[in-house]
Amino acid sequence: MPLTLTVSEGVIPKGKENEVFKGLCDSMLKWHGLTGNKVMTPNVVGTLNVVPQGFSYAGGEQSHVAFVEWKVPGFAFANREIQEGYVSEATDLLHEISEGKLPKENIWVNVLHAVDGAWGISGQAMTNDQLKVAISQG
Repeated sequence: MPLTLTVSEGVIPKGKENEVFKGLCDSMLKWHGLTGNKVMTPNVVGTLNVVPQGFSYAGGEQSHVAFVEWKVPGFAFANREIQEGYVSEATDLLHEISEGKLPKENIWVNVLHAVDGAWGISGQAMTNDQLKVAISQG
C-alpha cells in the first residue's frame, strides 16, 4: 500500500524524516486493525518527496505544505471512523514534527483506490478478495 508523502523543504527537521514516515504508516495500520500483520506490514511502502524551497503552493501562493496520499485497495479507508481518525492523527503528527512550521490548514490527506484485480504484489495481480484472504492469514 504505497504512501506518497510530499512536503516543502524545511518542514521536517533533519533526522526526523524516518520518524514521520513510519508514524504515518504505523497509524494507517493501527486504524485498520493491522498492526503487526505479517502480510500487510511489509507491503506498506512509499516515498518521501521534498519540494525545494519556493516550489510548493497553497491558494496559489508559495507556502509550506504537506500532502499525504495513499494508494490502497477499495476496502481500505472505507469506514468513516477510520477516515476521521487517520486524517486527524496524520495531521497532528506532521504539525508536531514540523515544530509548528507547518500549519494544520496546509496539510492535506487523500486516498486513491486501486482498480479491483490490478493490485500487484510480488508479480501477482490480486483482487480485493484475494488480498483480504492473504491479510487474514497474517
